[in-house]
Order: sequence, then structure tokens, then C-alpha cells
Amino acid sequence: MLEMTKLVLQRVSFDNNLFKKELVKALKWLKKEEALALQAWCIATFGTQYSHLVKEVYQAI
Repeated sequence: MLEMTKLVLQRVSFDNNLFKKELVKALKWLKKEEALALQAWCIATFGTQYSHLVKEVYQAI
């Protein structure tokens, strides 16, 4: 599930709203360990573009 989520996020990374929507949806499905791994991956992959969105979504959970 984690790998599929990464693929989806890469494909929707052109749009802020879609990226946030898919990230929120993924966090509902993933286990805690996977969610933490996804957070690290998002920061490493999209840190310059979406670090504010990643922090916002993870603070809400």
C-alpha cells in the first residue's frame, strides 16, 4: 500500500489540492509505521515544493 501511495503522490504532484487530498486519504489507510515512512519520503521527495502541506496534514492527525 505504501508503494502505491508513493506512485499516486508522484502522479498528482502537479497540483497542490490533489496532492493534499491523496495524502490525507493515504493516511487513513496506512499503519502508523507506514505513515511515518511516507512522511519521511514526502519530505525527501517533495520537500521544496510541498513541505508546508506535508507538515499541515501530519499535524492534523
